[in-house]
Amino acid sequence: MIPRLVLLTDRSQLRLGRGLVRTVRECAEAGLAAVVVREHDLEGPARAALVRALVAVPGLTVVSSRILEPAAHGLHLAAHQAPLPGVRWGRSCHSRADVGRAADAGASWATLSPYAVSASKPGYGPALPPEAYAGHPVPVLALGGIDVGNAADAVAAGAHGVAVMGAVMRAADPAGVVADLLRELR
Repeated sequence: MIPRLVLLTDRSQLRLGRGLVRTVRECAEAGLAAVVVREHDLEGPARAALVRALVAVPGLTVVSSRILEPAAHGLHLAAHQAPLPGVRWGRSCHSRADVGRAADAGASWATLSPYAVSASKPGYGPALPPEAYAGHPVPVLALGGIDVGNAADAVAAGAHGVAVMGAVMRAADPAGVVADLLRELR
């Protein structure tokens, strides 16, 4: 089962001097149970090494975004990507119909976005209505503009949980934000 809080990585949003592996490790120590490794710009060997370093973090489920990484525990596909046989996967979705198609194709989870205005993807939207998050055949994570102030609202609207990137990646204390999000999601 996918946890209620999933972190999506984007090292370009980290504060100067903060490393991605250290940040994710600190977030895991604060209770984070799953991370989706984006970092699509990294060359193959560097990205594979990053995934392996994160898989070594105790208790952390590591999912690779878009690119199959043998060390990862799963794969998160873009809306246009076909699933791979024998791989546990989820999909990025942007409508109720997208989630239904992903479930029919065998997805184990889906992200559904945008939940709110997102600083990471300005101009992306409009935000989906709250009722879009309830009643799906697979666990749905609200994504886009999620922070401590609205994470519980997303779950109250029917989302299984939330997927967060910017609120954690841009924070002065990423682990503190993770701890706060986890308290909100209880």
